[in-house]
Amino acid sequence: DDLLTLAARRPGRYEAVATAADDVALIAFTSGTTGQPKGCVHFHRDVLAVADTFSAHVLRPLPDDVFAGSPPLAFTFGLGGLVVFPLRAGASAVLLEQAGPKQLLAAIERHRVSVLFTAPTAYRVMLDELGAGAAPDITSLRRCVSAGENLPEATWTAWYGRTGLRLINGIGATELLHIFISAADGDIRPGTTGRPVPGWQARIVDRDGKEVPDGEEGLLAVRGPVGCRYLADPRQAEYVRDGWNVTGDTYVRRPDGWFRYVSRADDMIISAGYNIAGPQVEEVLLGHPDVVETAVVGRPDELRGQVVVAYAVVRDGVPRDSVTAAALRAFVRARLAPYKSPREIVFLDALPRTATGKLQRFRLRDPV
Repeated sequence: DDLLTLAARRPGRYEAVATAADDVALIAFTSGTTGQPKGCVHFHRDVLAVADTFSAHVLRPLPDDVFAGSPPLAFTFGLGGLVVFPLRAGASAVLLEQAGPKQLLAAIERHRVSVLFTAPTAYRVMLDELGAGAAPDITSLRRCVSAGENLPEATWTAWYGRTGLRLINGIGATELLHIFISAADGDIRPGTTGRPVPGWQARIVDRDGKEVPDGEEGLLAVRGPVGCRYLADPRQAEYVRDGWNVTGDTYVRRPDGWFRYVSRADDMIISAGYNIAGPQVEEVLLGHPDVVETAVVGRPDELRGQVVVAYAVVRDGVPRDSVTAAALRAFVRARLAPYKSPREIVFLDALPRTATGKLQRFRLRDPV
């Protein structure tokens, strides 16, 4: 019953099946950052659509590019970045069985990788490796894409300062197959995600679906050549509203047209009447030299409704004690309003993540 054994019994030639543009090509499953994964149905034309929007207009790959990255092929970030985009451009891809930050750096040097796809956390870890003694040679890199979770401005700035490369930030969704808001080169505004990719539209709406003015927080709604089609899932009616795909992210559209990430809508912490965006607190904590990665969530509290709790992974050798916790809280208070400072800091060996490297905050909110 081994797959390779079964495949060996089949003929070596396979006749292609006649398919239409709107026949189902694949069912991609969400990674489960908020709980139960959902199956997302995509057509053959959808596969070309993401290559001819984000890849063609923002990434702009060349036939002699060599792609590599950390996301698995079974998830759409990896499917696009390591299969669809290089194939569409006539380029090549390096597929790695182990694709942690250290392995990525080694692969970049060995295979002269020019286009890299990975998450913000990996870029942050690679910065430390590049600062070590015999740093790997990454001069072949020309494009670095960051997605999967919010890219802190501090990480973007540090990567640019160390490498001279402008990280291409982006937001995508399994429901929409790949990235739909992004920016590259001189169009990048650090601290923002970017603008709608050509072929896509985006707006910010309230809970009733009404568009909100620029500068106000609201829900991100997008539409374009790919839409959400859940496989037999009642959550379809929550995601698609009046023809717009409501992603579940809280965003602000600036007057200049760039979109700035605030948080996942269900990650907003409401404490004593204040709305606190966990990623804002995380970005400040990541600015502390002892913090490797962090996640900030709300914990139920009888008096305030919720209190801010930060989970942190610190560098080797840093004491995980009350003194360090107090120093981190003071670091946040010096940079944000006092009510945003964590009431508690919990030290962990690692943060809970999905197979694609996305943070699973729901496991921190409900650790049982």
